[in-house]
Amino acid sequence: MVASWPPHSHTFRALLLRADLLYRKCCLSQDSAGLTRTYRVTIRSPITGWRHLAQVEKQPNSRYCFLCGLENPIGLKLAFYADEANRVITRYVPDAPHQGYPGILHGGIICALLDETIGRTLLRENIWAMTVELNVRFCKPVPLGQPITVVGEIVRLRSRTMEGRGQVLLADGSVAASAEAKYIRLSEAQTQRFREELGFWQVVPDANPERADSSEVEPNSPVLRNGE
Repeated sequence: MVASWPPHSHTFRALLLRADLLYRKCCLSQDSAGLTRTYRVTIRSPITGWRHLAQVEKQPNSRYCFLCGLENPIGLKLAFYADEANRVITRYVPDAPHQGYPGILHGGIICALLDETIGRTLLRENIWAMTVELNVRFCKPVPLGQPITVVGEIVRLRSRTMEGRGQVLLADGSVAASAEAKYIRLSEAQTQRFREELGFWQVVPDANPERADSSEVEPNSPVLRNGE
């Protein structure tokens, strides 16, 4: 039985998105390949003063990926983090070049955000995969200029395939879009070829480690809500 998340309380969900995350210690660990950088964060509610100490791992960036490529002139240059429950989290502020209808983020960008965020849950399993299916439900428009949080998680992991799901959350905690996705594992030869072609695939330390703007979801909360 899968627990529901975010909780049905809109106040609680909004509280999580506004939580003040402070890095107590930066760069606690980094593996030899430079694939993960672990941060210890304190989540503090500005309303109740509730605190929770947890760890998140920053994930690698590439050069030219549209979402995470740091040298892509038209890319989003996003940072992705994995929490203790192996959910992947990123935060993004939509801008005018990515709109569909005036003032509204294009649905294709939303699909790309969900696909990438869900797929990155496999990195901790050291699995590289390709998307074979992505089903997205659009719940409400995503306005430009306001931060959104994207969360993805694994639902089922098999030897060859993986199923996951994700959500796009608005600044008030409401669900703007949700997705279910299926991925197929690449062979070792395919993985090695892509790694070589990528060239650069490393964790880049946050420019301002005093803030954790891409991780404003409680690390130990249950999994994503079904049916939204």
